[in-house]
Amino acid sequence: MPNFKAQKIKFYMQKLVFKFGLLATALLLLVKVSQYSMLTHNLSNEIWIGIFALLFLGFGVMISQIYFRQKQQPLVTKNSTNESAQLNVEKIEELNISKREYEVLELIDKGLSNQEIATQLFISESTVKTHVSNLLSKLNAKRRTQAINIAKKWKII
Repeated sequence: MPNFKAQKIKFYMQKLVFKFGLLATALLLLVKVSQYSMLTHNLSNEIWIGIFALLFLGFGVMISQIYFRQKQQPLVTKNSTNESAQLNVEKIEELNISKREYEVLELIDKGLSNQEIATQLFISESTVKTHVSNLLSKLNAKRRTQAINIAKKWKII
């Protein structure tokens, strides 16, 4: 049975694809209506240019909301305030561990393979390997299990 977070990501992606599909359909419909109106001389070109401009403005706003929603997620995400209070956030910043590297570290702690991490984070497996390599270097570890032990000792995870 897939975990809840994977189902949530899948639902989010389906919703996003549906929105883009609706937008593409609206754009195609607008093009067809504009062709028809130009043949029948119902509307002037300036009105159609304005409609297209508003449509693309809406498209840009939607993309920016998606982009900034992803950027504004906090570095450390834990369920309870007690857990986050026990985390050593200063050590994370001292080691210069990026948000994505921290996400990879949490997934390594859950026992996921590189391929599973890549699938869950929507990145390539080679990118995961790069993040793991950076984490091993920053934590001064030789293996993933050693990195997890060090991270737990320093209360990073």
